[in-house]
Amino acid sequence: MYNFKIVTDWFHSLLTGVMPEWLAIGIECLIVLLFIILLYATLAIVLIYMERKVCAFFQCRIGPNRVGKWGLLQVFADVFKMLTKEIIKMRQSDRLLHDLAPYFVLVASFLTFACLPWHEGVQILDFNIGVFFFIAVSGIGVVGILLAGWASRSKYPIIGAMRSGAQLVSYELSIGMTMLTMIILCGTMQLSEIVNQQAELGWNIFRGHIPAVLAFLIYMVAGNAECNRGPFDLPEAESELTAGYHTEYSGMGFGFFYLAEYLNLFICAAMAATIFFGGWAPLHIVGLDGFNAVMDYIPGFVWFFGKTFFIVFLLMWIRWTFPRLRIDQLLSLEWKYLMPISMINIVLMALVVTLGLTL
Repeated sequence: MYNFKIVTDWFHSLLTGVMPEWLAIGIECLIVLLFIILLYATLAIVLIYMERKVCAFFQCRIGPNRVGKWGLLQVFADVFKMLTKEIIKMRQSDRLLHDLAPYFVLVASFLTFACLPWHEGVQILDFNIGVFFFIAVSGIGVVGILLAGWASRSKYPIIGAMRSGAQLVSYELSIGMTMLTMIILCGTMQLSEIVNQQAELGWNIFRGHIPAVLAFLIYMVAGNAECNRGPFDLPEAESELTAGYHTEYSGMGFGFFYLAEYLNLFICAAMAATIFFGGWAPLHIVGLDGFNAVMDYIPGFVWFFGKTFFIVFLLMWIRWTFPRLRIDQLLSLEWKYLMPISMINIVLMALVVTLGLTL
């Protein structure tokens, strides 16, 4: 019902009518960049506040309640404090790589952020190999984490970076397998097409039967591990490694890692909402035309953010419920259980599609 492609096409034709096309494209890219930065910062603030309140709820506390009404200004106070902190340079560190590492993590986060289909006609990067591109660029963040640990020349960051490298490379396989399972169901790697199919045929979590549900459960576990969040937060285990790979960072150097962690949480949840729950596609029930018509009146971006924040809440629930695993338990979970189950699940999904059992 709401298609923003009409608006974007009109704006493009308006610009090209008064200036050369290369200049119009440059202005559009600048507007998109400003939009990404603004949305990125806004979501980080919302997620940090949400994390503190959800954590407080599970621990029977109140959470932030001093700075501003209901503690709403606490995050802004923390940002101001971090901006004014002195950036300490370690004498033994590799200065160039140490300063460069947070930007690798941020660039990976920005690129994956740009792949998300926010609404019909509102997607910054929409390739016909969108899922493959998403998995590829998300791996850049591992480089930043390994650089941060190695360039610090300190034992705790190095141990944290080694743990993180092993963890992220391992669990990326399960995430790739679950996405491949859904690609088999949809027959395409283009994210906009995956959402369009679900808008017409129903959400993949229902269409794909048991293999889709299994893929979603594996994705939730592996996604939590990819975001370095409990119970998989071994790379920055406070009781063992102080702060892990970013121990030697201060000021906004640490702030960039902190920012990317929460945005990676949002991206992980948003991708789950896209490939399993239809992204911006509304909920339709076969035979209930009146109900479906009412659902169509809700804008797509409301559906997208609603599903995404619901999955964010589930991921936070997991973090504040289970105790931290040991590194051997963490890797055993991936290689002995999640990986074999994911491979079997791909075969099951292929059988479901081949036999025409999808809804």
